[in-house]
Amino acid sequence: MHEPDPRIVLGLHRSRYERRTLTSALDLGITAIDTSFNYQGFTAHATLADVAGDLLPHFTLSTKVGFFPAASQAEHSLDPARLRAALEQTNRDLGREPDLVFLHNPERSLRSPAAAARDALGQACATLAAAVEDGLCGAWGISTWDPRPLPGLVDATLPRPAVLMVSAGLLVGIDVLEASEALSAQWDVAPDQIWGMSPFGGDADNPLWGRLDPCIFISEADDAISALQAAFRTAFSLPEVGRIAVGTDNPTHLQQLIDALRYEPDADRLRTYRQILRDRTGRQAD
Repeated sequence: MHEPDPRIVLGLHRSRYERRTLTSALDLGITAIDTSFNYQGFTAHATLADVAGDLLPHFTLSTKVGFFPAASQAEHSLDPARLRAALEQTNRDLGREPDLVFLHNPERSLRSPAAAARDALGQACATLAAAVEDGLCGAWGISTWDPRPLPGLVDATLPRPAVLMVSAGLLVGIDVLEASEALSAQWDVAPDQIWGMSPFGGDADNPLWGRLDPCIFISEADDAISALQAAFRTAFSLPEVGRIAVGTDNPTHLQQLIDALRYEPDADRLRTYRQILRDRTGRQAD
């Protein structure tokens, strides 16, 4: 078994939730997993407990709440009562409290006027903060695909999350990238408590990764590093994050991502890349 490396979180969004996925991760030193209340058709927690309940104590487990079953498809809500009920069901289904619970994509329910949106976000954050106090989870955070609406709603009256999870990588637009950084600055969340997600833009098999050369963003890149490995390592700097959640049921792919951690991103080239992104949108650096 490899030594644990906290920089990689095994994301279970598209996982088949097979026991061997978790045992392979442990063998490789991956001891953090991330799931959600709504994954697997709202059965992810119960499925995890069923197929690998004895393995769960070996993992730091994070999950998310914010999406709920509806007649035709999942619906999003920041209603405090629904969030609390989901947290209580999460504990029952897992047979343990999760180490971390994210408020899942709060921007989906924040399209009302600013004052109402700020109030809704504040109540949702307070619900998760109270869940920590009540022993329903070890800590709470915010997971957001599109943080652009959030910085304007955050002030000193809102509870402060312990962790932020945001999109990361070369395919993240400059507006989303800078909104993530603004949000982390407003909430004073340090880079080592920011998690990246979707480092390949949601599809590691996208032909795009055969046409681009992310290796140019790696210092002292050698012939051993692949485009996907370079893209993954670079994602730790776009924005600066301490961990990345990545989903795979393939232990070989996971090993390749672990191997990529020995490389270092080229800070100068990444600054140039960010400026190119700004220039394309007509924006100026701060």
